[in-house]
Amino acid sequence: MQSTLSRPQVEVVHISGHLNGSNASALQGQLNAAVAANPSIPLLIDMSQVESLDSAGLMAFVSALSLAQQLDRQLSLCSIAPSVRIIFELTQLDRVFRIFDNPAAFEGALH
Repeated sequence: MQSTLSRPQVEVVHISGHLNGSNASALQGQLNAAVAANPSIPLLIDMSQVESLDSAGLMAFVSALSLAQQLDRQLSLCSIAPSVRIIFELTQLDRVFRIFDNPAAFEGALH
């Protein structure tokens, strides 16, 4: 479901597939582990391979953001497909998460 790439200034986690009630618990565990692993650098979640997202999957992201805020770690999302991004917009979570069009836009915002 995910792979992690570490760069000197940012950690990127790639999420893929259908994020729903059947795998939301595992997703939440993986996201929380990624958030807690290296709180000194920003974390970017690349969602370019996410096909669908339901409320349970969305809650996994909210949980990870909550943990990141507790640890004072920057957590951002990028490359969200329009069919998935609408869920963030309808729930107004697009106002809570920092969302970038792609990894390059995120890295540009860091400098």
